[in-house]
Amino acid sequence: LNNVYQNFVLKNAGVEVIEATGSLAGPNSVSVHHTATGETNVVTAKNILVAVGGWPFKPSIPGIEHTITSNEIFYLEEQPKRIVVVGGGFIALEFASIMDGLGSDVTLMYRGDLFLRGFDMDMRAHLKEEMEGNSSIDVQFNTDPKEIIKKDDGTLVVVDQDGNELECDAVMYATGRKGKIDGLNLDAAGVHTENTFIPVNEYSQTNVPSIYAVGDITDRMALTPVALMEGHRLSDTLFGGMDRPVDHEYIASTVFTTPEIGTVGYTEEEAVAKFGDIDVYKNRFRAMKHSFPKSETYSLFKLIVETKTQRVVGCHVATDGAGEMVQGVAIAVKMGATKEDFDNTIGIHPTSAEELVTMRTPSYYYRGGEKTETP
Repeated sequence: LNNVYQNFVLKNAGVEVIEATGSLAGPNSVSVHHTATGETNVVTAKNILVAVGGWPFKPSIPGIEHTITSNEIFYLEEQPKRIVVVGGGFIALEFASIMDGLGSDVTLMYRGDLFLRGFDMDMRAHLKEEMEGNSSIDVQFNTDPKEIIKKDDGTLVVVDQDGNELECDAVMYATGRKGKIDGLNLDAAGVHTENTFIPVNEYSQTNVPSIYAVGDITDRMALTPVALMEGHRLSDTLFGGMDRPVDHEYIASTVFTTPEIGTVGYTEEEAVAKFGDIDVYKNRFRAMKHSFPKSETYSLFKLIVETKTQRVVGCHVATDGAGEMVQGVAIAVKMGATKEDFDNTIGIHPTSAEELVTMRTPSYYYRGGEKTETP
């Protein structure tokens, strides 16, 4: 991807690429340190964009230097036979699923009661059930390592807060990310930061009018396509004569676990808080591909509809290929499709996806923010 962006996208657009490190020297100037020659010069510009991204965060506990992150795991010389993954976000769950699929003995440790905070509760509970019942991953909730010990033979011992010990060959931390602001000299231009991130407005503008920021450094929505959208809209606004603020509503995303979780729009909890009155359609079933071999793998489909307008404001799917499925649904949801629009769409049979257009009766409702079995 780096090669494609640098040699095709940027080069063909006439962008000058400088192999160097940059730091702010003022609201309209960047100090450029050339890594090849060691020379430093200053470049001035009407507008400056900070898009340096984020970096994995690891807590300060004894032995943390023996652990890896989603950065280093791609450079391991050999596959660890036993690996502990620490964290409860999508990165932790995805790598736990990947390593389990490759045949490693995987233990997932998460300090909370249930992983994937911020996702729809039904999806979180469903994935927990599926991972515990249909994978070899040892899922340990309310577990937080307090020390990592490296033995003479190179193996590691994870000691949790209760003193329990677990021996393994690798420990991967996926406990969040921080903004990569070190060395940017943001103070030189008066750029405001919060923790390690740069707050911006809907036009990706910082508190300094000439300086903008997009992507993970802004702590808005840490997804690659979102960063591309933010940068594209900023370019259109600054150089295309358009008025294009960012739009983070109804952005689809996927957790690449087994099963996958595909989601777009509001969770049930968010929809209740925002709209008050909603109708919830939900169905759990075994997909045909899992029925013939009598697998106990289940799919979960869920639609959330605002009662007043009947607009579909949330779609959440846990099944094989959920990401591919929800990408198409996201177009309809973003366009404002109603439940009637879904109902008027003929399903493709036999597929799991047809469930999205065949659920006719709400499973339950919310009225005035209160859950009820009747409308």
